[in-house]
Amino acid sequence: MAMRCEICDKGPVVGRRVSHAHNVRPRRFEPNLQMVKGVVNGANKRMKVCTRCIRSGKVTKAGANRATKAA
Repeated sequence: MAMRCEICDKGPVVGRRVSHAHNVRPRRFEPNLQMVKGVVNGANKRMKVCTRCIRSGKVTKAGANRATKAA
């Protein structure tokens, strides 16, 4: 399965791993993806979304309009 956000299309980025002895080798920086149930065209759908899209409100979570208990 691809490590790609379904909202903003953020994907892995390549870089380099550098040790203390300055041995250089390639590595991948993976995005922080979470599986969430979101509302797409009025239907609930499970999708991989990055945490930046969840935080900024670009995805509307399914069941988010439930009443919360008052303490």
